[in-house]
Amino acid sequence: MSAVAAYRALLGIVGPAYVLVAFLGRIPLAMSQLGTLLLVSSATGRYALGGAAAGTLAVANAIGAPIAGALADRFGQRPVVFVQSWAGAAGLVGIVAVVGSGATSPLVLVLSAAAGLAIPQIGPLARVRWRPITRDARQQRRLVDAAFSYEGAADEASFVLGPALVGVLAALVDPAGALIGGAVLLAVFGSWFALHPTGRLVNGAAPPAMPAAAGRVVTGVFAVLVLAQACVGMIFGSIQTGTTVLATEQGHAAAAGLLHAVLGVGSVIAGLAVATLPERIGYGRRMLAAAAGLALLSWPLLLVESVGGLVVVLLLLGFAVAPYMIGTFALAGQLVPPHRVGMAMSLLAGATGVGYAIGSSFAGRLADHGGYTPAFAVTVSAAVLAVMVSGTSQRSLRVAGQSDVRG
Repeated sequence: MSAVAAYRALLGIVGPAYVLVAFLGRIPLAMSQLGTLLLVSSATGRYALGGAAAGTLAVANAIGAPIAGALADRFGQRPVVFVQSWAGAAGLVGIVAVVGSGATSPLVLVLSAAAGLAIPQIGPLARVRWRPITRDARQQRRLVDAAFSYEGAADEASFVLGPALVGVLAALVDPAGALIGGAVLLAVFGSWFALHPTGRLVNGAAPPAMPAAAGRVVTGVFAVLVLAQACVGMIFGSIQTGTTVLATEQGHAAAAGLLHAVLGVGSVIAGLAVATLPERIGYGRRMLAAAAGLALLSWPLLLVESVGGLVVVLLLLGFAVAPYMIGTFALAGQLVPPHRVGMAMSLLAGATGVGYAIGSSFAGRLADHGGYTPAFAVTVSAAVLAVMVSGTSQRSLRVAGQSDVRG
């Protein structure tokens, strides 16, 4: 089955409405971090506080995501995601309210944490639905592989559209309007995703009887995947901060979201193309190749001196992002027992958030003292770390990629 045929089959099974809703439901998370960074930085004139607020939101989301994933595994996605969608929307509105009232830094960080804790991770939960959705289809493994490739591309597309919407709304209205827009999208499409009929396929159930070791999520190999995702999170956080600083210094602060969105353009293309790779090229090898691409394509950031140069570098760098992330999520789907997949996918997404927090915080502090180039140095360091993690774990990743707990 070709990649095009696989994508067509998936669309025929779930319908276009589900694909649209599941995509739009994940955009508010992509808007929230950059939107918070821009709002707080512009209102206070402090990049460090803006980076800390965005990082706090990301860390809180990283903490809340696996908890919500475990609850969704146990009780079903519908009630969990529905409550999260409305609570997260309220949290984003709360950030706008406290920043607009001139609140102190601790209160801004508290509200950022509350919002991050509540915002649902739609992407990982959407991945959980694909195996039951395709359970009765022919060539299910091929369809699931294509679904994970699509999800990787969809995640990246959301991180194109999310920052782009932040940039547009910040330019047309103000940074506060960008977060309000994210809150509206979350309340509408997050709730719709929760209540979509496919949600019944993952209603939650008591785990089957099995040896304790067979039900574990956090194994040595899975820890490698968590660290791998933290690396790409650091790349995202440091790039967002460096891009914001460069755009602000050159008088284009409102364009920061649009500039960061360029990173996702190449990533979307590469993510969709991953489905064309032959199965004999394992996900571990794909991860290593993509990590090498991240390292190779990120170092020109240290030479960037203009918005135009940044656009070119980010466009090329994006081609390595989605293949790297698809490898980690696909391996996790093979490693983890079916009744723990929601928690596992959310843990990986949470690791991305933790990495984002680390990257944005370090980059923000360095940018306050040295501008955007030191911030981008964090990006390059994270890419090199990704190569080290993938390269030193190839044997374990290869063995993991040959196993499937589902039999």
